[in-house]
Amino acid sequence: MVTTEFSKNRSFSFFCWMFLGYVLAVISWGAYVRATGSGAGCGSHWPLCNGEIVPRSEQLETLIEFTHRATSGLALIGSLVLVIWAFRCYARGSQVRNFAALSLFFMLTEALLGAGLVLFGLVARDDSIARAWVMAFHLINTFLLLACLTLTAWWASGRTEPRFAFQKPIVVGCVAALLAQLLLGASGAIAALGDTLFPPESLAGAIQQDFSADAHILLQLRVYHPIIAGLVALLVVTTAAFLARRRSDRMTTALAMTLGLLFLLQLGVGIVNLLLLAPVGLQLLHLFVADLVWITTIVMAATAVEERRAAPEAR
Repeated sequence: MVTTEFSKNRSFSFFCWMFLGYVLAVISWGAYVRATGSGAGCGSHWPLCNGEIVPRSEQLETLIEFTHRATSGLALIGSLVLVIWAFRCYARGSQVRNFAALSLFFMLTEALLGAGLVLFGLVARDDSIARAWVMAFHLINTFLLLACLTLTAWWASGRTEPRFAFQKPIVVGCVAALLAQLLLGASGAIAALGDTLFPPESLAGAIQQDFSADAHILLQLRVYHPIIAGLVALLVVTTAAFLARRRSDRMTTALAMTLGLLFLLQLGVGIVNLLLLAPVGLQLLHLFVADLVWITTIVMAATAVEERRAAPEAR
């Protein structure tokens, strides 16, 4: 049932979903910056690019990095608009207000992590373990940002303001699925960094790299990502099936089925990405599907823990 608030704030709901799509595009372009080694395109300057507001360099790496900074700046402005609009449309204590504010917080930390990569030289060909840690935290922060934006849009789209029913099995399942995906995402960020810094010439060469006794730490860690992916897929799909059976409503069931299909797609893209030695286009697709899996899990979890309203008595 469409709520009165949704009827009044339909434009805000539309903006939320469009802004979420825009942020997904910015994230994908950020991955392109990493995959093409263009992170140092603006030198060690931040927020300026090579000391200029608008760089005049004709180098492709500079154009790629500057585009990412410009679109990220627009995303930050969009987050401010989101918060101001939410505070004007919704009452104090509203979950839409709360998660819009959290979206702005994680957008700011996202910018700070990106700035840190540049200012500390953790870009281009840097292969330090410090860069791997920051990349992992960057991915986790990105997922938390997407979670907050998704929940803001979801609850602004006619869903009744949630009153959570904290049934232990459901909550444990949701938390386990979400934490497992954060771990998977962090391992994926490290694996992608290894692919960028140490591109193999063949599949046999890649396997030899990974299991060599003197392999770089990033290559030693890269081998764990497919294993983690398989285990997490099993956990998340099992959890989705459990939630669908426990809640027995159309929305949770549809989300569980969608999540299962997306995870199959994600595993398929991951296998092809591995066999083709991680071309840039497939790396971006792999990340994009991972984002969709995460967003679907967030919505499914939010739906699963909502307290059901009692049906009105017949007169």
